[in-house]
Amino acid sequence: AKDYELRQYETAKWASTVIRGETQKEAMRQGFWKLFHYIQGKNEKEMKIDMTVPVTCLIKSGCTDFKISFFVPFEHQDSPPQPTDSDVFIEERKAAAIFVRSFGGFASPEKYAEEAEVLARILRNTGQTFHEEFFYTAGYDSPFKLFNRHNEVWYFKK
Repeated sequence: AKDYELRQYETAKWASTVIRGETQKEAMRQGFWKLFHYIQGKNEKEMKIDMTVPVTCLIKSGCTDFKISFFVPFEHQDSPPQPTDSDVFIEERKAAAIFVRSFGGFASPEKYAEEAEVLARILRNTGQTFHEEFFYTAGYDSPFKLFNRHNEVWYFKK
């Protein structure tokens, strides 16, 4: 479709942390740094791991818990080093079909919410079934990248 795409993701491991009771923007900041420390060597092997994209954030409606995640690089998928920070954990996300809407610019929590609402409306109007109770934000760029930025919102197909 011209306004979104349907992607099939394979089962994969992600390094994640949950930030509770903060604004989405503050949760993203805190979560990013916890995960950044993990890939910089705050893990059982004291191993530096390459930064990957996207950085995702799970948004559940009516909830102030935010799960921020980094994709574990392919070379570490089989056995990622275990985090030494008790707030960071490795999770395996099962293979899934995901509806994706992409947009540019600097993405604020408001912009992500707006794009998610547009995607949800399109999906409903085209008769697609999806998990409406949550969505993920996905950011692909460093905060220092000024142009041609890439952001996404994801809804999981039912």
